[in-house]
Amino acid sequence: MSQKFSEMSRQELREYILKNRDDDEALHVYLDRALAQPGTIYPAPQSIDDLKNFPLPKNSTPHS
Repeated sequence: MSQKFSEMSRQELREYILKNRDDDEALHVYLDRALAQPGTIYPAPQSIDDLKNFPLPKNSTPHS
């Protein structure tokens, strides 16, 4: 891994990738970091009513 990528924060690395879309090494470093962090696991809804109270992702719109 390049030293410059290891010194960047995840946000800085993301911004770098958006400006340098052909840099495969940077993308691999970013994905390795993103996948290393555990995500939130939600139980599967058991009924349609469960969907009304199901948590939404941060960038999502509410159910209608």
